[in-house]
Formats: sequence, structure tokens, C-alpha cells
Amino acid sequence: MTGDFPLPRRVRANGIELSVHEQGSGPPLILLHGFPELAYSWRHQLPALAAAGYRAIAPDQRGYGGSDKPDGVAEYTVQKLIGDVLGLMQACGIEKSLFAGHDWGALLLWHMALSHADRIAGMIVLNVPFYASPADDPIRLMRERLGPNFYIVNFQDSDEADRRFAEDVPHFFDIMMRRHQVTRARFDQLPAEKKVLSLLAAIDRKESGGELLLTPAEREVFVRAFEAGGFSGPINWYRNWSHNWQSYRKLPQIVEVPTLFIGAVDDVIVSPQHIEAMKPRVRDLELHMIEDCGHWTQQEQPQLVNALMLDWLKRRFPV
Repeated sequence: MTGDFPLPRRVRANGIELSVHEQGSGPPLILLHGFPELAYSWRHQLPALAAAGYRAIAPDQRGYGGSDKPDGVAEYTVQKLIGDVLGLMQACGIEKSLFAGHDWGALLLWHMALSHADRIAGMIVLNVPFYASPADDPIRLMRERLGPNFYIVNFQDSDEADRRFAEDVPHFFDIMMRRHQVTRARFDQLPAEKKVLSLLAAIDRKESGGELLLTPAEREVFVRAFEAGGFSGPINWYRNWSHNWQSYRKLPQIVEVPTLFIGAVDDVIVSPQHIEAMKPRVRDLELHMIEDCGHWTQQEQPQLVNALMLDWLKRRFPV
């Protein structure tokens, strides 16, 4: 690892072992990363949270990094993923915790808020808003509206992405983790067919727009982890999308947990309409949108993200 990021320890949780990075003491705050990331994605947040008096805990989630990677799609249901978080809390002696989540970590927190709200004191959600369960299977809807090349649909249909991402992991991260690739204003002007995100098409490019996000040392952390562990475990999270919808669609689609939402104006994966639709369904919501920022928010704008997190925490959950 690089810089001040703490070394990992192994924690037994929910029948598997998780690689966990922890820093500080005080009220616990568990940070959940997304795809294709690691606990290391929170490297800018852990020391800031610890310095402010919080116990910051960031696991490599199931299928990622130094954590176990069980075989089979059924090992990555939302029930398994939440079970890992609850098992981590038990192993750390935590009954109720603050949370932060980005990308898939955000989706996992929204599911937890519907089914295990009593274990969440408050949560900080980055980039991905709350989506109420649709009436129909969301994968069928994505396939109908966005076609077979849309990355979430493509993940359902074959293991092509698993194999091709692993063929050249350095190139994958050079293409994926960039800043200033496209602004929201420019994206909104594109024709509909150009807005469909195909990760396979993206990695076919020799070069991409914008700028590299990671330093060479940071890039090496991600590359080593995914060269060793592959992509099938992380992509299996997506292959349970229909299962998760079926499991949660009958729950009341209202979030009562106090929530800070930090969005990024130029995160073109999420539309402003999605963020607006979230507002009436999250009862205690504070919302901030960061300018000049894309999808990798806590890595692109760490100082601003830290300031927003700490301001909210100090007002709502002071040490």
C-alpha cells in the first residue's frame, strides 16, 4: 500500500474472511467501496475521519482484493453482502454504525436501509441515489431500453467481460479510472445510442479522453489486486440484480435513515432525474452536488468530499 493507508487485518465474517483496513477510534464508520474498486478507494478518507475522532473501517468486500472470493453467482446476493457487513460489525464489537458507500457500496447501503435500518446510525451515500423498485424486472427493462451492449446487461449474458478485463488489467484501469472524460452538458447533447455505456467497447479503445486519475503507485495497488483476484467475483454482484429486485420489491420503498448524499455533476451514469426522484423517498436527506467531478468522487475530489462528510458528521453525529 502507499502513503498513510493502514495495513489490512483478516476478519472472519459470515463464513468468509474479509481484508479490513482500520484507522482511528471513537464512533465507528464503515466505508463500502464499489466496482471496480477496493478499500483502498477510501485512502483519502480514512486518515481524515480518524483525525476527526471516528473509527474508520474499510473492508475489501466479498470478491475483491484480499478478501475471500467464493465461486458461484449465488454467493454474491444482496443477502450475502449484507451478511458480510453484519458479520464484520459483530467481529468488531459494533451494534450500530455510521456508514459511507460509493457506487455498489451505495446500492448496498440503500438495501440495508430498507431491511436493517436499526443497524445504521446514519449514512453518507456517494453518487448512486435511491431507486425505488420498479414493477418489472430491472434487467428486462435495461435490456429493452438500453440493449445488449449496456454493461449491466452484458454482464448477465456471458463471462466475456470477466475474461477480457483480465487480459490487460493495467489498460483496464487506465481506461476506467479517469477524470474530465465528459461533462454533463456535453453528454446531454449526445444522441441516445452514444449514451449507452459499454465497458467492452471502452476497453477496445487504445486511449480515452480526459486525464488519468491514479498516480503510478496508486494504479499499481488496483492492478495487483485485480490481476490476482480477477473480475468474476465483482461482476457476480451484478448478476444478482434480478434476484435482489425480487427479494426487496415488496418492502416499503422509503428510507428513514439520516442520509447525506454527495453527487457529482459530471457523473453521467446517474441522471439529474434519478436524483430528483430520490428526494421524496428519503425522509432525512441532505444533498450536495460537486462540480467538475465524475464518477470516482472520493478519489477525484477528496478534500471537498472529506469537508462535506466531516461537516455533516460533526453536526449530526458529533464525537
